[in-house]
Amino acid sequence: MTIEQQVIEQLSQYRQKKARIQALSTYSVGAGITVSRLNEDDQLQELHGRLRGLPTYMYLSKREQELETVAHAYMSSYPAGVKAQKQAVPAQVMDPEDTELLQELRRKVQKVIAARGYDVRDGIEAIIERLTELQDLQAEVERIDFLLTTLEEYRPNDAELLRLIYADGVEIPVIADKLQLTERTISRRRRVAESEYINLAR
Repeated sequence: MTIEQQVIEQLSQYRQKKARIQALSTYSVGAGITVSRLNEDDQLQELHGRLRGLPTYMYLSKREQELETVAHAYMSSYPAGVKAQKQAVPAQVMDPEDTELLQELRRKVQKVIAARGYDVRDGIEAIIERLTELQDLQAEVERIDFLLTTLEEYRPNDAELLRLIYADGVEIPVIADKLQLTERTISRRRRVAESEYINLAR
């Protein structure tokens, strides 16, 4: 598939992506919290920050502090962001005993999250997968909106046509009637508009 085809395919999936965002936004993670609220408030990151700011003895037992020590041995940084947080604590390392400790720590972290209202039937992994998908889709849709807005600044008719076709899902005959143009003219203008959009999206 050429770059041009990829760009148009992404554009053609605009409405599907918007629908998926809507569906993901209403996914419940428990305690009256939805994936969209997690995304808006970034509560997982906030919780992570709060825990890092407290002395470990305030929320970790002696055993848990031992687990923390093991984790520090394998973690070179404490990144923000959902994808990075998912991988912050290694699931497996070369040393079998350390691997067991790290897996125990991951379970402990999940319990802390659950205690603060994030306990879900599918587990924390399902939340992160949905939240990550939501964020990726939102970024893709925002990119398309940005390109269409940019196109609108110097070729407003092209941007309007692409929005009607791809964002609104209006059929060519209806567009032709709306703009009082022939379908052949609409098809020609569509090719020109897509070419301009592709040039922006490269």
